[in-house]
Amino acid sequence: MGQRSLRGRRTLFERESELSAVDEALGDLAGPRPDTGEPAGRPRGALLAFAGHPGIGKTTLLTEVRRRAAARSCTILSARGGEQEQRVAFHVARQLLQPEFAGLSDAELRATLGSWYAIVGPALGLCAPSQGAPPDQQGLRDGLDWVLTHLAVQRAPMVLALDDAHWADAESLSWLAAFAPRAEQLPLLLVVAYRPDELPDHAEAFRNLPGRAGGRPIGLEPLSAAAVARLVREDLGTQADDAFCRECWAVTAGNPFEAVELTAKVRDRGLDPTEDGAHLLRDLAAAVKGSGLVARLERLGPATVRFAWACAVLGTEIRPALAAAVAGLGPEEAADAADALRTARILTGADPLEFVHPLIATAVYRDIPGGVRVALHGQAAWCVIDEGLGPAAAARHLMETHPDGDTWIVQQLRAAARETQRAGAPDAARRCLARALREPPLPADRAAVLYELGCASLLTEPANTVNHLRAALDEPIADAELRHNIVYRLSQVLAHSDRLAEASETLAREIRVTGDARVRLRMQSEQFMWDAFRADEPDSPARSRRLARLADRLTGRDLTERYVIGLRAWDATLRGESSHVALRHAERALAGGFGWAEPDRGFEVPVLVAMTYMYADRPGRTEALFATGLADFEKQGWHGAHLSFGYTILGYVRFRRGRLAEAEDFVRAGLRLAERVGPGTPVHWYAVGTLVQVLLARGRVREATRAGEHYALRPPFPAAVTFPDAQTVYGELLLARGLTAEAAVELAAAGRRLDGRGMRNPAWCPWQLHLARAEHRDAPERAVATALEAVNRAHQYGAPSAIGQALRAAAEVAPEPDRVPLLEESVAHLEGSPAAYELACSLVALGTGLRRAGRPKEAAEHLHRGLDAAVQCRADGLAEAAREELTHAGLRPRPLHSTETDTLTARERAAATLTARDRTPAQVAKELRLDEQTVVRLLSAVYRKVGTDRTGLAAALREQATS
Repeated sequence: MGQRSLRGRRTLFERESELSAVDEALGDLAGPRPDTGEPAGRPRGALLAFAGHPGIGKTTLLTEVRRRAAARSCTILSARGGEQEQRVAFHVARQLLQPEFAGLSDAELRATLGSWYAIVGPALGLCAPSQGAPPDQQGLRDGLDWVLTHLAVQRAPMVLALDDAHWADAESLSWLAAFAPRAEQLPLLLVVAYRPDELPDHAEAFRNLPGRAGGRPIGLEPLSAAAVARLVREDLGTQADDAFCRECWAVTAGNPFEAVELTAKVRDRGLDPTEDGAHLLRDLAAAVKGSGLVARLERLGPATVRFAWACAVLGTEIRPALAAAVAGLGPEEAADAADALRTARILTGADPLEFVHPLIATAVYRDIPGGVRVALHGQAAWCVIDEGLGPAAAARHLMETHPDGDTWIVQQLRAAARETQRAGAPDAARRCLARALREPPLPADRAAVLYELGCASLLTEPANTVNHLRAALDEPIADAELRHNIVYRLSQVLAHSDRLAEASETLAREIRVTGDARVRLRMQSEQFMWDAFRADEPDSPARSRRLARLADRLTGRDLTERYVIGLRAWDATLRGESSHVALRHAERALAGGFGWAEPDRGFEVPVLVAMTYMYADRPGRTEALFATGLADFEKQGWHGAHLSFGYTILGYVRFRRGRLAEAEDFVRAGLRLAERVGPGTPVHWYAVGTLVQVLLARGRVREATRAGEHYALRPPFPAAVTFPDAQTVYGELLLARGLTAEAAVELAAAGRRLDGRGMRNPAWCPWQLHLARAEHRDAPERAVATALEAVNRAHQYGAPSAIGQALRAAAEVAPEPDRVPLLEESVAHLEGSPAAYELACSLVALGTGLRRAGRPKEAAEHLHRGLDAAVQCRADGLAEAAREELTHAGLRPRPLHSTETDTLTARERAAATLTARDRTPAQVAKELRLDEQTVVRLLSAVYRKVGTDRTGLAAALREQATS
């Protein structure tokens, strides 16, 4: 591959296969070229990845890609990684997307980006970060996904070209690597070029992404001797003889960049391209890079050298005025230096300037003496700030200076950290603050810097966060508010790291020395909260009594008081006090209102208050509160643990309401988000436990077993209290598999643990119900006692669903004559509750009991009702059991009724139709070109309007289409 002028040549040598792949991809994307007259098909995107060593021609190939894309009227997004900009967060994302919004007013930006404005705007440099909590990294990626998807659809066909991807910043590159597989679903061709030996770990996905090369990047090879000969003769004329051309190939090893540069040197020297001059080529080739290039630069004079150094420090997109300021040159000197460097083929362009090739930029930068390089970076930081570009732009230069106790540098790095963290780049903020700490800051500021560093590393390095915050507490702190914030943050990260005892002890120590009554109350509320989640709390009843006394005298005048009252409502639920008591405190907590994304507060208390309503048979209120909470999460851009928890708990609520298909969809969506957060985290335990319960309710025991094995649902269980309780779910799974002895051991252990903490509510954790079933075969009397104790506890709590479930468990282990009366009472209670699945179970059990008692007419009625309810709940195993009981009774199940689907919207109907064809939500999302969360919401709406199993849904849709 060669070039007549360094950037202007369009002739590419020995890249026919690569260009063929490009043309094929462009043809699928944009259709045939207008001059061919061929018909266009449906646009289809793709990923093309080109890998090659420095100088192999990646940039020239991408230039040709852009030229061919422009000829097909494609929208082109282009960016290039820079060696000096690798640590500038979102540098590549801004190159790609910022120009598409250039010239829009703030109002137009808000209208275009909608709810994503405050999430992606700061990352793309389109608006200032808000003062609230920053988005999490997954939320920000989702926002960038939305922006790029929106642009690809609105401005199709689109080509995105990323050169030197190995030098792209981590935030941009990890986003693009995750987004790349979606290119095939969009009218978007994503073209990436990189050096394979320098691709960072967070971009490893590019090596294995499926694309035009069959799952591997297209490797660019050196040119052959024949190709180099063609290049030389095209540039120097046909008089170049074979010996001269072969020597050109030998000294450049077929590297296209070096071959082009060598022919330029030959032309500048006026060398005759024949065998007689071939012996001079090796020395000329040495001047193209490394020490030869440096020697050539030095001959241009000190001012030009200094200007070149300044450009190398600034990196890419070099503004001449800024380079002049960094170099300490006047406008005329700088203009002369730029001209000299352009003539020497070191720089190209006018404003901005850029190096002719990254190899040249690297060689110039590495030639700068160490002390001078540090000084130039320091000068660059001053100049960037003076130009009004902000601390974040100056931070990369400040990072290269030597620590010297400069308070200005500490201030700028802290300001840069605040800006980058609010924009959604905590790793970049952490680097800035770690460098500020080494400067070091003044002793009076050290605790504040450590606190800010702990906040920046909270999500990515929790262990280091603990160390930073504990070190901050060891510093002399004059600002009481700072000390309190450090304690709050330290207790939070300890709790989220499953170190709940340490979180409680940290708060307890500070409570003893805090003089401010309101601060002490806030700390007590935090301590009560973390103790409520501790599985190893030493004296839970005493803590409950203290909490009750405190909550009873509070009025809820501020957020802290309402949090304490909310914790009282949850504690009443766990302890199995009357549900009326729990609901009264929940109403008190909500009276003054609290959001789910309050600054410097967790979302745990709002969640616990919402769950109080669910266990008390008020799931509609729970879902309404969760809808508000999820909206808060979405608004903040929290799409990691927060959104995972929200979807999982919504799935749990649907499970308890008997809407099992919706529950499974929600909990699987929550589990996918939880896996991004990481295994072993509380949110992961919640999702796995709920999924296993839902699968068991649907009669899919083998699938539940596989899920439990895959997600490690086994001892040891987490130190945090989870709902559903992980050990109880594990015992329930063992029981469903017929391992009654093993199940009894686990369930009894769960009971001892929970009873010891005063957690006696079977509505919250039905361990006694499952234990009674596990004990029934080997210890029937003990099983009856266990079940009746659960019934007593359920009556004390007073929720009809809890009483009905406990009565059914008692019936299952009771002597045969006692079963029907217990089941009749169970059905009566469950009919007054929202627990549709539990009602279906009790109806089928009652029908079975009546059949065995010789009452076939009543049995048929209850079995038919149970079957209908099981089908409505999508409890496939229970429905099959009901059909078998009807068969044993000599009865036939009623046929499924055609479902009335007139109320479905077009998108709901499409989602329902695909689901009825056994598509998963992920497959439905792909076919409808929607995100999976939207599909889950659509299916939830369908299931609310439609009541049948999947087969009945498909038949009804076909019947309506025919009619």
